Amino acid sequence: MMKIIGITGGVGSGKSEVIRFLEKRDRVQVLLADEVGHLLMRKGNRCYQPVLELFGEQVLDREGQLNRSAIADLVYRDKDLLKKLNAIIHPAVRDYIEEQIQKAKESGKEFFFLEAALLLEEHYDEICQEVWYIYAREEVRRQRLEKSRGYTREKITQIMASQLSEQEFAARCDVIIDNSGDFEETKREIENRMSVL
Repeated sequence: MMKIIGITGGVGSGKSEVIRFLEKRDRVQVLLADEVGHLLMRKGNRCYQPVLELFGEQVLDREGQLNRSAIADLVYRDKDLLKKLNAIIHPAVRDYIEEQIQKAKESGKEFFFLEAALLLEEHYDEICQEVWYIYAREEVRRQRLEKSRGYTREKITQIMASQLSEQEFAARCDVIIDNSGDFEETKREIENRMSVL
C-alpha cells in the first residue's frame, strides 16, 4: 500500500532540501504542487487564459508567457487578487495531483510525497495519510532567504505574514521535522519516520 505524505512549512524552512533528499531514494515519488501550478500556467495549458483574464497583459513577458514574479508582486499586496488566483490554480492542480498519485500507485511506488506551501489551506491534507511540517526557527529562515534569494527583510516579513503561523502549522500537521540546524540530523529524523510507516 503506497503511503501518501504531505510536506509543508513556511518560506525558508528548507522544504526544497528535504525534497532533494527524498527524490534520491528508491520507490519514492515526489510532486511539487507549486511547480504543477507553474506548468499549468504556461501558454496553452489550462490555467493560462483564466489567469491572463484576471491580471491583464501587464503580467506577460516578451514571449507572451505569464510572468510569475510580476503576479507575485501584485498578489502579495492584494489578498483579494490572491484569492481569485488560487481559485483558478488550485482546483486544476488538485486534479493533476490525483492523476499523478494514481500513476505512482500503478507503478509500484512505496511513498508519494506531495510538497505544497498551501497544502493545508487547499485541503491537500485530505488526500494524505500523514502531513509533515518542515520547521525552522524564524531567524534561521530569514537568514536563508536573505542569502539564497536576496530578499529584503521587509519582503520576508510580508511573505511570512501571508502564511500560517508556526503554531497553526504545528497544530495541523502530524509530524514536525526540525530543519533549523545540521541537515544530517534532519535526514535522520526523516529516515526514522519513514522506517515506522
